[in-house]
Amino acid sequence: MPAVLTVDSRSGVPIYIQIIEQVKRSVALGVLAPGEQLPTVKQLALDLTVNPNTVARAYRDLERDEVIETSPGRGSFVRANGLAQSSANAAANDVAAEALMRAVREAKSVGITRSNVRALFEAAIARWFPEEA
Repeated sequence: MPAVLTVDSRSGVPIYIQIIEQVKRSVALGVLAPGEQLPTVKQLALDLTVNPNTVARAYRDLERDEVIETSPGRGSFVRANGLAQSSANAAANDVAAEALMRAVREAKSVGITRSNVRALFEAAIARWFPEEA
């Protein structure tokens, strides 16, 4: 697996969510190709120094979201069927939605008003998507 996964136990984001987001992002960006094998639960747990149950939970959720498929005795693979592209697009949307939710939650927690959040969001859109402004 060419993608390098990392976790930050101090980020406040559960580790299994970090794994899910990174795998989804890698699939969406084409870093992980359809049919590509993921590390075993045990190997990824060792690499990240996390509990294997954490990795297993992430893999179960990725399978439920149709991003990967698991074959007993063979391992876990990025879905290679016709759903691969739609799964990659859905994965990209999921990652972006989660990042936006965290940002809005953080803004609210520090007391930024709804209208200020909207203005910040519009400024970010204008900066990163200037051709659509």
